[in-house]
Amino acid sequence: MNDHQSTHDHSLQFVVPSDKKKERLDLFLTHQLPSVTRARLKRLVDEDQVLVNGVPTKAGHSVRPGEVIDIFFPAYESTDLEPEEIPLNIIYEDEYLLVVNKPAGLVVHPAFGNMSGTLVNALLAHCRSLSDVGGPKRPGLVHRLDKDTSGLLVVAKDDVTHVALAEQLSRRKIEREYRAVVWGHLRQKSGRIEAALARNPKDRTKMHVDQRGKCAVTNYEVLEEMTCTSYLKLNLETGRTHQIRVHMMSLGHPVFSDAAYGGRGKQLAALRPAHAKLMQRLLKKFTRQMLHARLLSFRHPTTGEVLAFEAPIPQDMQELIQILRNQV
Repeated sequence: MNDHQSTHDHSLQFVVPSDKKKERLDLFLTHQLPSVTRARLKRLVDEDQVLVNGVPTKAGHSVRPGEVIDIFFPAYESTDLEPEEIPLNIIYEDEYLLVVNKPAGLVVHPAFGNMSGTLVNALLAHCRSLSDVGGPKRPGLVHRLDKDTSGLLVVAKDDVTHVALAEQLSRRKIEREYRAVVWGHLRQKSGRIEAALARNPKDRTKMHVDQRGKCAVTNYEVLEEMTCTSYLKLNLETGRTHQIRVHMMSLGHPVFSDAAYGGRGKQLAALRPAHAKLMQRLLKKFTRQMLHARLLSFRHPTTGEVLAFEAPIPQDMQELIQILRNQV
């Protein structure tokens, strides 16, 4: 039997024994944790919640004697979800799916510190049923948006629809266009960012560029240059956690007012005093990352029709852009 120990309430650690024969990581974990489904374990691997010798890896990795495997379980998984009557801005709905325009500030699914008041709680109150492919705490969610990112999300009401949409997502058949205000003026006015992402080992709530991570591709185009900032159109080819935010930070042009990746001190220090004073004032007024999921397009899994939706630029972003334009 393998040596293992509980590191805290929501993580486990295993050491692969010296006599262990070649075996896939997900199979190895299934044998160690028979009460946990293989699908759930694979999902934890895909979400970089399983580390081998401190590094995220793939479910098909062949475990080797002596390797240390850490598994991190989200703290919210043991808590029942309650439907809550929270207003929803539903752009489209039929018996199979719905498309929601999520406001900034609304958490998508329960997690530690946000067990209620989420989009999932609102969806449970609105829908009689949602798919459970994503797990009991993420019913219906085919993809996600960060708390302070606004814009469009598609939600599946049944498992067949969920699987079909997830397949479109993995094959890069779902079109997702974002708009963002970022710091500075980009040297290249359009480009393709290919930089693998992984969880930051120093802070697992954050992501960072890491060649050992998962493939991540973002295309961008500068729509307008404004005072100390640029207005961008961005298209995702992949959908990694915090992808746009980390990719733009890696270019030296983080999303404006991004508390995690914005580097505001560094950005302000590079400005002339008058501009620095203006931008400090705007940072106090606009306190969420200026990122919006504007367009969403996919093929309906049942009807085969190509659906396309647009969410107008929210009021706070419009106001910021207008101020920055007038200062030029």
